Order: sequence, then structure tokens, then C-alpha cells
Amino acid sequence: MKHILVIHTGGTISMETDAENDTVNIGATNPLTKATEELHKLANLTVKEPLHKPSPHITINDMIKLKALIESECANGDIDGVVITHGTDTMEETAFFLDLTLDTDIPIIMTGAMRSSNESGSDGLYNFMAAIRTAVQEDSKGKGLLVVFNDEIHTAREVTKIHTTNASAFHSVTTGPIGTITNKAIHFHYAPLQQPKIKIIEITKKVGLVKAYAGMDASILNAYSELKYDGIVIEALGQGNLPPSVAEEIKKLLSENIPVVLVSRCFKGVVQDTYSYPGGGGELKKLGVIFCKGLNGQKARLKLLAALMHTSNIEVLRDQYFSN
Repeated sequence: MKHILVIHTGGTISMETDAENDTVNIGATNPLTKATEELHKLANLTVKEPLHKPSPHITINDMIKLKALIESECANGDIDGVVITHGTDTMEETAFFLDLTLDTDIPIIMTGAMRSSNESGSDGLYNFMAAIRTAVQEDSKGKGLLVVFNDEIHTAREVTKIHTTNASAFHSVTTGPIGTITNKAIHFHYAPLQQPKIKIIEITKKVGLVKAYAGMDASILNAYSELKYDGIVIEALGQGNLPPSVAEEIKKLLSENIPVVLVSRCFKGVVQDTYSYPGGGGELKKLGVIFCKGLNGQKARLKLLAALMHTSNIEVLRDQYFSN
């Protein structure tokens, strides 16, 4: 029987609904720790609970703590896989960060719940068991960190939360899931491309995230500059375009060696240098803006944070960290 490291961090999957007040609250204990009989039929489990917090409270330092815990526990080579339970609001960010910074072939699976443990139709225990089943599969090796939710398997790079309450809240909008789960088997449909890893032991940089909109001015970018941020990610319009009033401030940021990374605020597609009008992608690329293909804003921010721990040179960032 496989040996699986289980890491609980909190989130709805560990919470209970207070029927009197109709609110979901953090309990004193994690209800998943009570389901021992069903779980131990799937694998030999070593359980750690380094965090017990809702995912909006998760910080970069928490992510680094999880990375260090996984590396430490797996150092002896007796762990066959890892399952992490996590709140759904920032799950995709922790998943992406760990996928970006952990260099291992063992299965690492993240899951959570959209309904609390005592709520009617709770999905927590089911998702947790599905995650363990996925972690013990030989076919799960070498695929990077995977998110298991509602009988689907997603890569950390592609998955995003698209619904506030639905049990099918997580989708890989561009590629679809890489696998599905039935009551009898785990089915992988294709093998994902692995993203290059970035080695880090700490994050000391600051990167802001800005969403573009019609009529946007440069004031928010100017504020980030005055606050001495080390980089900025902008969710641009369409293929990678911005109002012309923003372009001048971007030019100033780049002259101060503050990298500006561009993604699209659209759910699908990539940014590219198509338009040559003021603020268009073609003009922004000439200024030195870094185009990040395929990531959403929150994931591009994490990648820039990790990359900045190695270099602040904009050309190196573009060529070595944001070329794919």
C-alpha cells in the first residue's frame, strides 16, 4: 500500500456551517481527521496540519512553508505522494506556486470543497478521497501538481476558479481537464507540458497586480512606483492593449528597471503584439513590456515574484522566465 503525506491547511473543507446564524465557521478541529476508516483503506497516511486558516488568509510565506514541509517530509524517499487540502479562493495560486518551485516527480494533489463538512451535499470527503486515489496512481507521476475537484483532474498551470458557489467551480478554460475520475478508475487523457522550475527559499520582493479598464489612467501605476514595488503585472484588454494614458507611465517604470508583465483579462487566448496604435500591444512590446502567454494575472504575479529573486534584469526575465 502506498504511503501518502496528507497536508491540511484549512478552508471550507475543514469548516462547519452554523445553522442558527447561517454562516460557515472555522472549527476547533478538522472533520476530515475523523474519517479514518474509509481513508486508510486507500493508503497509509501520514497527516500534518501546518495551517488551519481560510484561503483568503494564505500568504506567500505560507506557500513557502508548505514547500519546505513537502521537501523535508519527502527527503527520505519513503513518501509516494502528497495530498493537500486547501480553501478554494486562493487554491489555484498555492497550487501554481508549488508547481513552479517544487522539483519532484511524485504525485502532488490539491483539493478542497465548495460546501462545508456538515452542509447538505458536502463534497469535501468525496474530493479528498478522490485526491488520495489519484495520488496513489502510477500514472499521476511526473505531471506536476494536480488539482482534483468534482471528478476532474487539472494542472496547476491551467486551472482556475470560475464560480463562487458551484461544486464544479474549477475549470481549465483553455485546455480542459487532463483527466477524469470514476468510481472504478482514474483516467488521464493527455500528459501536460511541464513548466521550468524556479528555485527559491524565500520571497522578499513586492509585485502588484492591476486590471485594465476603459478610461484607465496612470495613477495606480504611479502609486506602485512611489511605493517601491519591484514589478507590476497588468491584466490588459484583449490581446494585450491598454489606454494610451497608461503607456507613458509604463515607459517611466521600465526606465526605473521595474518590469511590467502583461497578460489578458480575457479567460481564453494569449497576449501578442498585434496592434501598433498608442497603447497597443505592438507599441508596448517596443517599450520593453514582457508578454506572458497563457497565465492569468494572479499566476503571472507569482511567477514574477519567484523570478525576481534571481534577477531584476528585464531582458533576462523575458528570455529565461517568460519565454513560454
